[in-house]
Amino acid sequence: MRGAHRAPRRTFGRRYLLGLAALGVIPVAAAGVQQFRGPETPAAATTSPGRAPDPAPTTSTGPLPAAVAKGGGTVPFRAGKAMLGAYLALSGRTAKQALALRREQTGRDLRIVHVFYDWDDQLPRSVTGLPENGIPMVSWRGTSFADIINGSHDDLIARAARRLKAQDRPVLLRWGWEMNGDWYAWSAARNNKNPDGYIESWKHIHGIFAEEKADNVSWVWSPNWNSSPVADWNTYATLYPGDAYVDWVGVSGYNLHHETPETLFGPIYRSYSTRKPIMITEVGAVDDGGRTKADWIGLLAEWVTGHPAVGAVTWFDTDTHPGYAERWRVDTNPQSLAAYVALARSARFSG
Repeated sequence: MRGAHRAPRRTFGRRYLLGLAALGVIPVAAAGVQQFRGPETPAAATTSPGRAPDPAPTTSTGPLPAAVAKGGGTVPFRAGKAMLGAYLALSGRTAKQALALRREQTGRDLRIVHVFYDWDDQLPRSVTGLPENGIPMVSWRGTSFADIINGSHDDLIARAARRLKAQDRPVLLRWGWEMNGDWYAWSAARNNKNPDGYIESWKHIHGIFAEEKADNVSWVWSPNWNSSPVADWNTYATLYPGDAYVDWVGVSGYNLHHETPETLFGPIYRSYSTRKPIMITEVGAVDDGGRTKADWIGLLAEWVTGHPAVGAVTWFDTDTHPGYAERWRVDTNPQSLAAYVALARSARFSG
C-alpha cells in the first residue's frame, strides 16, 4: 500500500520521499525516517496508508473459478481452513507481550507471525514469541533488478537462505512484495518499466535458495491489489514468476475508502485461485467511527468463507506505523475487537 494508495500523486507523500531517500536523492532524515535496529531486529513495515477520493466500485460477475485443492509448498494449503496471522506491533508492548494480548483476547494463538526486513539485514534464525505451531512470514525488501541479476549480491542472498534454513521449520518468504506499485526500489516502475527484470530477479534468488538447500522456505508472491501505474507492463500476469517458482499467491489490500473485500481481493482470486492457494498478506481497515470497522471485518470474514482458495489472512495489526494517524490494530474499539474475535474463533479460520 502506498501513500496515495490509488489516486494519481498530486503531492509528494511519505512513501515517495522514502523512495527518494532510498535512492540517495534526499537525506533519509528529510523523509521522516529513523530506524535503529540490531542484527536480529526487523525493519518496521514502510507501507504508508493515506487518504484519497473514493474509487469507483469494482464488481465481478459470473461463477467463481474452481478452487485449488492443494499446494503451498512447505506451508501446505488445507481446503476449507484459513490460517490467521498478523504483523503485530503495539505501542508500549514487546512482541511477546503483543502476542500474549491477542491470545488473551481471542483465546487462540496466531498461526502466522509476519515480520519485515530490509534487503541487507540478516534474516532471522528465529522469530521472537512465535507460538509452538506458528509459522513465520518474512517480508524481505528488495533492491534494483540489475544488482540482483549481475550476481553482485549472491553472497548476501546465500547468507539469507542459510539463516532461514537454520530455523528448521517451515518459513513463508515474501520477497519483493507490491512490485506492481511505484513506491519501492524493486518495482517494475523503478526499473525501466521492465517486468522481465523482476521475474529474472525472483528466479535468481529462488535458485540460490535451492543451491543452499533452504527447502523449508515456501515462496509467497504478493502484488498490491491494484497497479500503479496502470500499464500493460505492470499487470499481475506480466510480473508473475511462474507456477514452478511460487507456492502462495498473496495480495495487499486495505479498506481506506469503503472498498469491499471483493474490490480488493476478487481480481487476484479470479486470476490465480485455480492454480495456487491465495493469501491476504496485508489487510486493515480505517475506523470511521461507530461500527464501520467492525462491520468491515464481518464482511471480510464472509468474503473469505465464500472463497475456498483463501488459505491465510494476515492483519496489519499495529498502532505504531510512523507518520499516520490511522490505527490499524484490531481493537481500536470494542465492536471491532468483537468482530475480530468472532472471525478468529470461526471454523473457517481454524487452519
